[in-house]
Amino acid sequence: MIKVFRYLKPYSLLVIITILLVIVDSYVTLYLPDLMSQIVDKGITRGNVDYIWQVGGKMLLVSLVQVLSIILMSYTSAKSAMAAGRDLRNDLFKKIQSFSLGEIDKFSTASLITRTTNDITQIQQALVMIQRMVIRAPVVAIGSIVMALSKDAKLTMILLVTVPIALVAMYFIFSKTMPLFKSMQRKIDRLNLVLRERVTGIRVIRAFNKEDYEKDRFEQANTDLTQTALKVNRIGAIIFPIMMIVMNFTVVMLIWFGAKQIDLGQLQVGSMMAVMQYVMQILFSFVMISMIFVFLPRASVSAQRAIEVLQTEPTVHEPEKPVIPDGKGVIEFENVTFVYPGAKETALQGISFRAEPGKVTAIIGSTGSGKTTLLNLILRFYDATEGAVKIDGVDVRQIPLQRLRGMIGYAPQKAIIFSATISENIRFGRDELTNEDIFNAAEIAQVNEFAQKMPDGLNTLVAQGGTNLSGGQKQRISIARAIAARPKIYLFDDTFSALDFKTDARVRTALLRETKDATVIIVAQRVATIMHADQIIVLKDGKIQGIGTHRELMQTNEVYREIVLSQISEEEAVGGELNGR
Repeated sequence: MIKVFRYLKPYSLLVIITILLVIVDSYVTLYLPDLMSQIVDKGITRGNVDYIWQVGGKMLLVSLVQVLSIILMSYTSAKSAMAAGRDLRNDLFKKIQSFSLGEIDKFSTASLITRTTNDITQIQQALVMIQRMVIRAPVVAIGSIVMALSKDAKLTMILLVTVPIALVAMYFIFSKTMPLFKSMQRKIDRLNLVLRERVTGIRVIRAFNKEDYEKDRFEQANTDLTQTALKVNRIGAIIFPIMMIVMNFTVVMLIWFGAKQIDLGQLQVGSMMAVMQYVMQILFSFVMISMIFVFLPRASVSAQRAIEVLQTEPTVHEPEKPVIPDGKGVIEFENVTFVYPGAKETALQGISFRAEPGKVTAIIGSTGSGKTTLLNLILRFYDATEGAVKIDGVDVRQIPLQRLRGMIGYAPQKAIIFSATISENIRFGRDELTNEDIFNAAEIAQVNEFAQKMPDGLNTLVAQGGTNLSGGQKQRISIARAIAARPKIYLFDDTFSALDFKTDARVRTALLRETKDATVIIVAQRVATIMHADQIIVLKDGKIQGIGTHRELMQTNEVYREIVLSQISEEEAVGGELNGR
C-alpha cells in the first residue's frame, strides 16, 4: 500500500483538506461529551436553564460544523482516491501494453483483467478508508483516553481490562484473514478465466454438447470463491459481537463503579456520563480499527498484485541505441534458436535463411513445428534466445518497435476483428490511410465482394470479435488490414485457411501484383497456397528440413513430399511443378 500512496501525491491538496476535516470531526467528537457533562453538572443539577440553553446552543453549533466537515470529507477523500485509482489503472494498462507475449503468458489474460479492474477497486476503497478512518480512529481513541483520564482516572482504569481483549481480537482477525484474501484474489482470477472461456468458446461448447460440463466447471469455481469469501466474512463478523460484549461489559462496570463514587461524593453524574461516552468512543475506535484490519489486508493483496505488474520489466524493450534500416525489407535469420519462457525444449533451433524483396517465401510444416513462432520473432513479440533476426542487415532488437512494426503488414493465424466498421478495422493502426487506400485494400482482399451486399458497405458495423461475419470474411478483412499501408514486408500466418479455393486463388493473384516489390512470407498448411512460392522452407520439430522450390523439394526432400502427397495426388503435384516452371 505504501507504494500505491505515491499515486495520491498529485492530489495532495485534497488529501490535506481531508486530513484537516478529519481533525475537525475528531475534535468535535471529543468536545461534545465535555459539553454534555457541563450541562448535567452545572445546568440540570443546579436548575440553571440559561446555562443549559447557552451550552446546548454551542453543542448544536459544533454538531453542525461536524456534519459539514463529514460531508466535505466524504467528497475530498472519494475524489482523491478515485483519481489515484484512475491513474494507477492507466499505468497498469500502459505497462500491459508494453509486455511481450512472454509476460502476458506469465500473468494470464484473466489475471491481468482482474488486476486492472477488481484489484484497483479494492485499492480505491482502501484509500478512501485510510484517509477517513485510519487517521480518525487513533486520534479519537487517544484523545478519548486523555479526556477520560482528565475527568476521572480511577474510573478510566477499566480500560486496562477491556482494551487488551479488543487488541487480541483484532490480531486474531488480521492473522486469519490475510492468507484468505490472497487466496480469494487468485480464485477471482480463476472465475474470470472460466467465464471468459465460457463466453468466447460458446460455439464450440454447444457444438460438443459441453454446456453441463462448463456449467459444473463454473459452479465449482464460483462455489470455491464463495466459500472463501464466506470464511473471510465470518471471521470479520466475529469482531462485532466481541466488541459489543466488551462494550456492554465496560458500560456495566462503569455504572457499577461510577455509582459507588457518586454515592461517596467523589464523582459527579455529568463526569461519569462523559467518562462513559469517552470510553464508548475508545471502543468504537477499536471497532473502526478492526474494520480497517478486515479491509486493508485485501487491499494490501490487491496493491501487491498491481505493483507486481508495474515492476515487471518486459523482456522485449526499446533499443538503447536505435538503428533505422534502409527500408529494402530483406529478412535474415542467422542461426536462430528460441525457447519459450519456462519451456524445457526448444521451439526453434538453428534456423538460418534469407527472404528477399520481390520474392515469396513460404513456410510449411506439421502442427507445432514452429511456423508461427518464426513470424513472432520477426515482429519481436518474443526475442530470439540465440542468434539474430535481421532486417536489411540490422538486428530487429536494434530497431525501434514502432518503426519495426510499421514496416510490416501482418495477418495473424486467428483473424482479430474489433467492434467497429469494416473500414475502421482495415484502417486499424494506420490513421493516415485515405478512403481510397481502404477501398483498394478491400478490393485486393476480396472484402468488397461481401461488403457491397451489406446495407452500409465498408461502413457496416462489425460486432465484437466479428461474430456477425464468417471465418473467411474475417480473414479477408485481416488480409486487407495487412496490405492497406503497402509496407515493405508482408507476413501471412496461415491467413488463407478459411478461404475457398476460388477466393484463395483470386486473393493470391491480386496480392502477387500488389506485393511484387515487397518481401512476402506466407505460413500455410495447404500445399496449393504455397506451391508457386520462390522458396519453400520445410520445418519439422523446430528445425529446417529443407529449403527450395516446390519442384526441388519434391525431388530431394522426403518430409515435404509426404506433406504434399497427404493433400494432393502425385499427378497434381507434378502439375504444380510444371506450372512452377
